[in-house]
Amino acid sequence: MAEKNQISFAASAVMDLEDMQAYYSDEGAPDFGKRLAAEIISQVERLQAHPLSGRVVPEFHVEHLREIIYPPFRIVYRHDKNKVRIIRIWRSERMLRIP
Repeated sequence: MAEKNQISFAASAVMDLEDMQAYYSDEGAPDFGKRLAAEIISQVERLQAHPLSGRVVPEFHVEHLREIIYPPFRIVYRHDKNKVRIIRIWRSERMLRIP
């Protein structure tokens, strides 16, 4: 059985999820924001077993910097050995800049 990758979230990714939920709460749809956050987390969980399943981020062309496209979001992560670090969770139309 293959070893599972450890997943962690950068502060920027946590803030992205919190901002998304706050937006939907302000729009009067807090349940939708919570459900969407849960769906994004579900997408991230697959990286434990399949860390290379995301595509290489086209703006950077670096093998260890990848993303899952979950419309309308880009879940950007870094893969190193047995670790996956979620860096950003942004709407697809935003230009990507890594802090």
